[in-house]
Amino acid sequence: MSLTGEYLGMPLAVDDLDLENLEYFRACGRGEFRLQRCKNCGLLRYPPGTACPWCTNLEFDWTPVEGKGTVHSYGEVHQAIQPSFRAHTPYQVLLVDLDTQKGQPSPDEAIRVIGNLVTPDGELAPPELVKRCGIGSHVRMILVPVGEGFAIPQWTLDEDAEQPEPWRYPQE
Repeated sequence: MSLTGEYLGMPLAVDDLDLENLEYFRACGRGEFRLQRCKNCGLLRYPPGTACPWCTNLEFDWTPVEGKGTVHSYGEVHQAIQPSFRAHTPYQVLLVDLDTQKGQPSPDEAIRVIGNLVTPDGELAPPELVKRCGIGSHVRMILVPVGEGFAIPQWTLDEDAEQPEPWRYPQE
């Protein structure tokens, strides 16, 4: 059965034919962050897919993973295309290197998960929080409910981690 929801007025749907993404978002909807682990090579993968990108094996298990990591890159949206997002600009979209499996299968690789920067209660981060976050910031995952049994991963600054001075693009 497909998943439907809404985030800031934008309709979201995962079709019932998209088995891997259905399971991924259902787990998020249960408050669990799970990734596929290959039964052959043991590596995690994201985004969900049919075969392991490293060894092409088709067998996998869904494994609980801690949703913590470091900002690898980011983008700030100042001109929102989606009308319901316009009131929230600027907002920040983060690409996060998970702490889990960092440096595998090669030293420069990591599992990278994208999501918006949000407050600890799941609201899009206000400008003062956006200005504090950049490359190198330590973040933790927040699973934001968007429909019945459906949640999306977002990121907030990890208040339990010592924060470095993050690298940020020069501001105007």
